[in-house]
Amino acid sequence: MIEFRAHGKLFVAGEYAVVEPGQPSVLIALDRAITARVSEGRGAGSVHSEEYGHLPLTWTRAEDGLALDREHHPYDYVMATIDLVEKLRAERGIAPRFHDLRIQSQLDDASGRKFGLGSSAAVTVATVGALDRFYGLGLSQRDRFRVALLATIRVNPRASGGDLAASTFGGWLRYSAPDRELLAALLQPSPDRGDGSVSGILDDTDAWTGFDVQRLPAPADLRLLVGWTGSPASTTKLVSVVREHRNGGYQAFLDESRACVDDLTTGLQTGDAERTLDALRRARVLLQRLGASVGSQIETDRLATLCDVVEAAGGAAKPSGAGGGDCGIALVPADTDLTAIHRAWEAHDIRHLSVAVQAPEGDLDD
Repeated sequence: MIEFRAHGKLFVAGEYAVVEPGQPSVLIALDRAITARVSEGRGAGSVHSEEYGHLPLTWTRAEDGLALDREHHPYDYVMATIDLVEKLRAERGIAPRFHDLRIQSQLDDASGRKFGLGSSAAVTVATVGALDRFYGLGLSQRDRFRVALLATIRVNPRASGGDLAASTFGGWLRYSAPDRELLAALLQPSPDRGDGSVSGILDDTDAWTGFDVQRLPAPADLRLLVGWTGSPASTTKLVSVVREHRNGGYQAFLDESRACVDDLTTGLQTGDAERTLDALRRARVLLQRLGASVGSQIETDRLATLCDVVEAAGGAAKPSGAGGGDCGIALVPADTDLTAIHRAWEAHDIRHLSVAVQAPEGDLDD
């Protein structure tokens, strides 16, 4: 049995802007994870996950790729990942094998409610890591991220990959994305772009222009809080709304987002708590303006309450990710009365999530 864990994430700053190649963001990896376990299969492969139902998805091989049993849930991200890893395996001359994949998640509660902690990304990263070990591919940490991103854009071409980076590298991160439209095109064989091989894309440095990931120190004098508003949000739909309603002020939004992320980065690197809090407050205002400009409620009433409670206590808070529900993230001075904040949240049906930042994993240069 081979086991690989990948952690959930939250955005701290840079949401929406991060979908543009080279645009920076800050994320954290969380100490809640998805675990993928792989064992040898016989006659067919299978995927088991309580999150997707009680019956496994089974698959075999066909001449043009994997052949799926479509009677049950298609498990899009998992199957896209398996298919891409199978392609890479074949390119490297490794003999095919069937495998049984079992997925277990800590990113939801016991009733199955989703908190918006990046389960799709975590399951993708966990599957890549488990199959890397199963086949002995010897992927570096950066290549595991790249494979996960290539698999993800097959399902969601607009995904920034920030959640994949957090799941792959852990800790506090500054991240910017490559051009996913280019990557999607490179996956399709053509006379102009090559044979569409995964190996070729991994080795093509030009294909990854804009991609950058840097470790950031955790704030020494600030404490992290996460609240869940009880209402799920669709990141894909919200990002699509913003893209469809981009106007002449969009470049100004990108410039201001970069400035917020730069100041947040500097605040974390220098241990300047006030600069860090100020950057987070500005990032909140920026999302409010963005929502108003495109007619989308990024900061819901409950998210607004979550943030206002924290600001009244001297901290800073904002929606995490696309907003529209799900989680808010907060930083407060170390001596803040956390019990008072938790009680105020509870009075407005906001659930405090007991999560912490997952320690960094591996060397970013490998």
